[in-house]
Amino acid sequence: MAVDYFLHDKIWFEKYKYDDAERRFYEQMNGPVGAPSRQQSSSTTSSGPAGDQNELLSRISHLEVENQNLRSVVADLQMAIFKLESRLNALEKSSTSHQPSAVPPTQKVEPFSVPSKKVELPAKKAEPAAAEEDEDDDIDLFGSDDEEEDQEAAKVREERLRQYAEKKAKKPGLIAKSSILLDVKPWDDETDMAKMEECVRSIHMDGLVWGASKLVPVGYGIKKLQIQCVVEDEKVGTDILEEEITKFEDYVQSVDIAAFNKI
Repeated sequence: MAVDYFLHDKIWFEKYKYDDAERRFYEQMNGPVGAPSRQQSSSTTSSGPAGDQNELLSRISHLEVENQNLRSVVADLQMAIFKLESRLNALEKSSTSHQPSAVPPTQKVEPFSVPSKKVELPAKKAEPAAAEEDEDDDIDLFGSDDEEEDQEAAKVREERLRQYAEKKAKKPGLIAKSSILLDVKPWDDETDMAKMEECVRSIHMDGLVWGASKLVPVGYGIKKLQIQCVVEDEKVGTDILEEEITKFEDYVQSVDIAAFNKI
């Protein structure tokens, strides 16, 4: 049944034979069809490596040209350096030739020295000259000047020391002072406090300065005089100050130091 079906079906089983026959026909008429394409592909494949080779050769030649140029430049630089070195050597030689020769330190150079002529004096005149030389040796020309200068320098030094001592003595030193607060107590409430303060302030000493004062109640209507003063420690002492205040026996019973501060 299947064979009968394929017999009646229109299927082209031998198409390749007809394709080959058609290809041979067109090749006979126009030449082989695939030849040009093959030639083109072969030409392209052959041109690829050849092109790369040509490019590489051109680059190598370019590098050789650059290398030659660099060599010429280096040669020029070497020549210029050689010329400079030779010129410097010539200049150094010329400068050393023009310099004056070094003189040893022990020798003295006298550029304008004139040859001295020896004059021989008669024998009779040589004896007075020798005597004069002996007299000159006896005279000390430099010793007296040195002694005078030493004496003058000593006088100047003593004068300066004296002036410095006077200046230092006149300069005032640091004066030590103290601030004292005194409590002056009366006998009773009937004591005239104004008169007592007047008596206290009437005390005058070198280095004593009275300050402010006030009345401070003690009790039972009695007040004490609290007075401040500034004294120089070397000139006025607290004992002397208390002794002078207690001399006013009619008004003052006792004196106490309430505060004592160094200034």
